[in-house]
Order: sequence, then structure tokens, then C-alpha cells
Amino acid sequence: MPDVYATIRDAAPDIQQRLADVLEVRAAEPEQRHIVESYLRDVAFGSEDRVLDIGCGTGAVTRMLARWPGIREVVGVDPSEVFLDRARELAAGLDNVTFQEADGRALPFPANAFDAVIIHTALTHIPRPEDVLSEAYRVLRSYGALAVCDGDYATMTVALGDFDPLQACVEAVKAAFLNDPWLVRRLPALVESAGFELLGARSHGYMQTARPDYMLTVVDRGADTLASWRRIGPELCAALKAEARRRTEAGEFFGFIGFTSLTARKPA
Repeated sequence: MPDVYATIRDAAPDIQQRLADVLEVRAAEPEQRHIVESYLRDVAFGSEDRVLDIGCGTGAVTRMLARWPGIREVVGVDPSEVFLDRARELAAGLDNVTFQEADGRALPFPANAFDAVIIHTALTHIPRPEDVLSEAYRVLRSYGALAVCDGDYATMTVALGDFDPLQACVEAVKAAFLNDPWLVRRLPALVESAGFELLGARSHGYMQTARPDYMLTVVDRGADTLASWRRIGPELCAALKAEARRRTEAGEFFGFIGFTSLTARKPA
């Protein structure tokens, strides 16, 4: 099944609004903020850097970058005007942030325009991710920094054991909302093939149990997807969502996604 994010500008506005809400729910999670902060600390930002955030969505990472020491200006790009409208609203008051509609595979910027490029949880959604890395290389100055973070979505699970029915919801999300759930396992090779010098990589575990706000959105989207495919009826769709909440209330919910980040630089 095609990834809805891969053609997000063609999705119905209500679907884009729902996904915008999901992006902000995930961004608000303390563990997610910790992941972003940990890999941004690996980037050797200068004192007046101009930074590009490719696939910025609703601008959660863009807003963090705007407040990060050593960053003068942040430009966020995304193909969804719905996402960008939300991003502009949430970034109101940040004078060093701008947003622009653009496809990361064909950036509307000249060569050597940025000191750093950030790509957060976008490459797994984009067909031909190597084109995004090539564009990142082009717009970076010599010795410019690249930081990429994405989910190892092949690890995504809510299962408590074999044949857990809620895992079917997760598998539906992998099929409907991800272009390549295995991408991060090839990411170091892709980055080096684009011409970058790889500097380091980190593994991040993301687990939700007591307050699984984001993972509940995964179950809900998966159940709705299965219903839209007519694999299940409305009664089972509602029952799967109810079971996820029953587990939450009983202290039995478990959700996990592995994430990987890496840093690199453009050689002279």
C-alpha cells in the first residue's frame, strides 16, 4: 500500500489535519524530545549558523532548532501546506524561523546555502531518499553538518505475545504510512554514497507504557486503515481501539519503536 506521507499534498485536508495532530502529539513526548536533543548535541553548530530542516512537518524540530545555541536562522520545508500552516501558527513569535513549501528531492535553494541540514523522521516516507541526501549535500557549504534521525519501524510493536491482535494495527500502519520501514538499516551506506563523511551514529529506544498517547494514535490509525481496506468491520475496529485503552487503564499497555540517528559532514 502507498505511504500517505509520500503524496501528502494530495491527501484530503482532514487527513492532513489529523496527521498534523499526530506529529504534535509525538513531538510533545519527553522521550521524543530527549532523542532530538541527544543527536543535536552531536552536531558541531557554529555561532551564526543557517540551518535547513527538510520534511519539517508541523515544525516541532524547527522550533527546537530556533532556540538552539549557535543557530542564527532556521528554514523549514515540507510538501504539505496544511502542515506548514500549523508550523507557522506554532512558531509565531520566533523571529529566526521561516517555512516554505518544497519537496526535499528538489530544493529551491542555491548550492552552499546552509551550514547544517536536519532530516528528522522524514526519509522513511520519501521514495528515492537518496535524492534527498543528494540535495542536502548540494545546499550545504563545505564542512557543513548533516544530522538524520528516523525510526527503525521494522521494530515497531505493541504486542504482548504471539498473535496479538493489536499488532495487526501496527502492521497496517507500516503498510499505509511508511514508504520503507527498514530504511535506517541502510542509512549509513546511503549517507556515504551521497558523498558525506560519516561522523557517528546513535541508537535510541522509544517505549510507552503508562501514558501511551502516541502509540494509541498508531493503534487507532491502524484499526481505521484495516477498516478502510475492508479487512475488518466497524465493530472490530472499535473493539481494537477499546482493547488498547483497556490495557492502558489496567497498566498492561506496551509500545516500542527503535530510532537511529547519525551525524555526518560534507568534506571540502
